[in-house]
Amino acid sequence: MDSNWSRPCVLIVEDEPSIADNIRFGLGKEGFESEWVTTGGEGLQKISEKEYALVVLDVGLPDTTGFEVCKQIRAVSQVPIVFLTARNEEIDRILGLEIGGDDYVCKPFSVRELVARVRVILKRGRLEERGEEGSESVFGPFSLDGERYQISLAERLLSLTRYEFRMLKVFLERPGRVLTREQLMYQVWEEPEASGERTVDAHVKSIRAKLREVSPGVEYIQTHRGIGYSMQY
Repeated sequence: MDSNWSRPCVLIVEDEPSIADNIRFGLGKEGFESEWVTTGGEGLQKISEKEYALVVLDVGLPDTTGFEVCKQIRAVSQVPIVFLTARNEEIDRILGLEIGGDDYVCKPFSVRELVARVRVILKRGRLEERGEEGSESVFGPFSLDGERYQISLAERLLSLTRYEFRMLKVFLERPGRVLTREQLMYQVWEEPEASGERTVDAHVKSIRAKLREVSPGVEYIQTHRGIGYSMQY
C-alpha cells in the first residue's frame, strides 16, 4: 500500500461511549480514520485545529445542541455533517437540513447504514471537487463555479449550504421550467426518500431569503401552487 495514502478522518461528536465505539468500529472496517469527542465545545475546537472529511454530530449534547454546533461550523467550514438524534420528528429533520446538515439518522440506527450514507456523501463531494458538476457558467445575473462549489448573484458570492447550492444549480440550469417537489428531491438529495416536500419548501425559503439580501424586491424563484417551483432570471 502507498505509504503516502491517508485515510479520510471522520470526527464523531457523541456523548454516549457505546454509540461512539460502534460508529468508530464500523468506520474503521470501511477504511476510515475517526476521532471522538463528547461535547460540542470539544468538537468546535477540533474543527478549528484540523480538517476533517465529515462530522457525525449528535443533536443532544451535554453542553449545547448539535443544531447550534452546526451553525457555528457552517460559519467557518462546509465540511459535510450527518446528524444523530433520538428524535424522529419531521420538523427536527427539516431544521437540521435547513441550517446546513447533509443527512439525518435517527437512533436506534444501523451502523452499516450510517457508514453507507457517509460513503455516499463523500463520494458526491469528491465528484464536485473534481469539477464533474461542471465548470464556471453564467445564467443571467448569476455565475456558477462548479469546481469551487459557488454561486454568485450580481457578482456577490452567495453563502449557500451544500443542498442549497445543488437546488439553485438545478433551477439555474432549467430556467422557466416548473419543477415538482418530487423532481427536486430526486435531483438534489442522495437519499430522496429520507427527505420530504416540507424539506424542499424549507430550502426554497432559505434560498429566497439569501437572494433577496442581494436583490431586494426581485423574486427569482416562482411558486406554482399544487405543482412546485420555477426559476426566472
